[in-house]
Amino acid sequence: MRLSTESQDAVCPYCGERMELVLDPSIPFQEYVEDCYVCCRPIVVTVSVVEDALTVDVRAEDEV
Repeated sequence: MRLSTESQDAVCPYCGERMELVLDPSIPFQEYVEDCYVCCRPIVVTVSVVEDALTVDVRAEDEV
């Protein structure tokens, strides 16, 4: 079985660098930490899928 993935652009909330996220839309809700490949600071990535619409939010780890 082959998993389908989607790519989405995001911007690092610390340094402003554009990055590409590879996401698995078969999981309805995900939240994980990914380090920026430029400034190495932790970014919280939240992904949700509702009725086939993929929503991605990125924020600095120290934001509430």
